[in-house]
Amino acid sequence: MFPQLEDIGKRRRQLGLKQSELAKLAGVSQSLIAKLEAGKIDSSYTKVKAIFDVLERLEIKNRIQAEKVLHKEVIGVQKEEPVAKVVQLMKEHNFSQIPVFNGKQSVGSVSEKTILRQILAGCDLAEISKLPTAKIMDEAFPQVSEDAPLSLISNLLQVYSAVLVSKQGEVMGIITKADLLRML
Repeated sequence: MFPQLEDIGKRRRQLGLKQSELAKLAGVSQSLIAKLEAGKIDSSYTKVKAIFDVLERLEIKNRIQAEKVLHKEVIGVQKEEPVAKVVQLMKEHNFSQIPVFNGKQSVGSVSEKTILRQILAGCDLAEISKLPTAKIMDEAFPQVSEDAPLSLISNLLQVYSAVLVSKQGEVMGIITKADLLRML
């Protein structure tokens, strides 16, 4: 479906372009852009298509993707490792959550909340620390591809504490809320 002519001005402004800059990139006149945005003219298909092609190309170029935000070093634990190892890694790296793996496959996650839930349930601390991580883990973090847009990642981070980034099925990085805040 072809975008609406009314979208030209909005998309141009979101990209921070002047009418003259868009016109030059699309190979049309600035006055054509002004008239289209004002709704005073219907232009030929080829000219309008050229304008929307430029807008699309610039939006894709400006879109922040997962690969630009992620931490390549993913620190996690194997599901059979004791909870004490999880706590040690979280302290050592100042993390509030880490993924749990079975080999290279993500099978769960552990966060500070996960461990606190065990403590609040009245479990003995010494017993909790000896348990295999699989006994207390929560669901796995969602996985996205390296070219996933920031909008998808930020939506997932409203529900999950981290997002794993994978390439051809293999985890290659992790993104947390702190990583998004560092971008500001």
